[in-house]
Amino acid sequence: MAGQYRFIPQMDEEQIAATQLRGLQWTVKHVYEGSPFYRARLHEAGVDPGGIQSLDDLRSLPLTTADDLKDGYPLPLLSVPEQDVVRVHASSGTTGKRKVLSYTQRDVDVWKNMFARCYELAGLTPLDRVQICVGYGLWTAGAGFQLGCEHFGAMALPVGPGLIDIQLQMLEDLGSTAICSTASMALLMGEEVQKRGLADKIKLHTAIFGSEAHTPKMRRQFEEALGVQHSFDISGMTELYGPGAGLECKARNGIHYWGDVYIVEILDPETLQPVEPGEVGELVLTSLCKEASPLLRYRTRDLTRLLPGSCECGCCMPRHDKILGRSDDMFIFRGVNIYPGQIASVLEHFPELASEYQIALSRRDGLDHMLVRVERLPGVEHGSDEQLAKAVSGEIRKQILVRTEVEVQRPGALPRSFAKTKRVQDDRGEE
Repeated sequence: MAGQYRFIPQMDEEQIAATQLRGLQWTVKHVYEGSPFYRARLHEAGVDPGGIQSLDDLRSLPLTTADDLKDGYPLPLLSVPEQDVVRVHASSGTTGKRKVLSYTQRDVDVWKNMFARCYELAGLTPLDRVQICVGYGLWTAGAGFQLGCEHFGAMALPVGPGLIDIQLQMLEDLGSTAICSTASMALLMGEEVQKRGLADKIKLHTAIFGSEAHTPKMRRQFEEALGVQHSFDISGMTELYGPGAGLECKARNGIHYWGDVYIVEILDPETLQPVEPGEVGELVLTSLCKEASPLLRYRTRDLTRLLPGSCECGCCMPRHDKILGRSDDMFIFRGVNIYPGQIASVLEHFPELASEYQIALSRRDGLDHMLVRVERLPGVEHGSDEQLAKAVSGEIRKQILVRTEVEVQRPGALPRSFAKTKRVQDDRGEE
């Protein structure tokens, strides 16, 4: 399928590996010469920057964490003179100091090309009109989606998050053919399209979504409500340029990531050793050409697994599974380690239920309690709520081995979000 893509290079495994080795050698030398932080870390690890001879030498490099970025505030990991920095972006975190990342012009150019690959893999063309429904400003999302869209050659409609009336007006009047948003925002827009009877008046065929974990049920809901033919999960984070680090293809068999731009490792989050092929672990990233704020074995805390073999779509780039959760999202309930995604997986078994849920943790009389709130689908009779709640509670007990209370609520009862939806409310420190 050579020549199929304009932005995605056609490379075999050996070519990707050779590109990764060259990039790794350049990056280690670059950070040693340009970053006091990395130079000290490499000294501590006993790494000779000229001694990287194979990709196996990656294992000798020190790990980098989010705390390193916060400790290095305001310009952490900086590996170029400040006058070479043309832009900064920062994480959307709300506690403590933000993680600020610097960009040279080359970094911006690499990012926009990565993003153009995503639009290409999604099957868009320069004739598409792309409605960008994500945040602008310090956050990378809006700038990245727009930058990549313009580089790709499609029409960008930079609406930003929220503003539901304007969103719907743009969908109808400008004939947007693709939207870019969080899964929560796509669900909210789909609900509004249905409420206002706009399904036959809009021209959407594609949705690109990311930034938060989602369930298949949630995805089906917004696909049907918006009338899109295809939706694609996009990956990325501020530390690695921003969104656009990879995209799901139409085969929906994992996310193709740009292996010529960064290296992926999957490590056990406890032992920090590589997991067996195909096993779930923590995503650890090393950039290959990032100038201003390079990453050496950066612990993302995201959980996923590598997918071996080639993809039926014809894209040669390697794949990892969708982000299954975060290692730091785990909570302990009555001695059991639980990820929110495990609760979501149980809810998938109940066709009467919608995709929205919330987990509330509390402590009464010294004992932890869990309440799972979930909405029934429109058209499902509320008279069955009590029986349905009992069935869900029993399935959680069977699958996760904990006792929970379950409340089935009317459609639309749980809070909606223009960005990431907060699934867990932990009030156990407020007995």
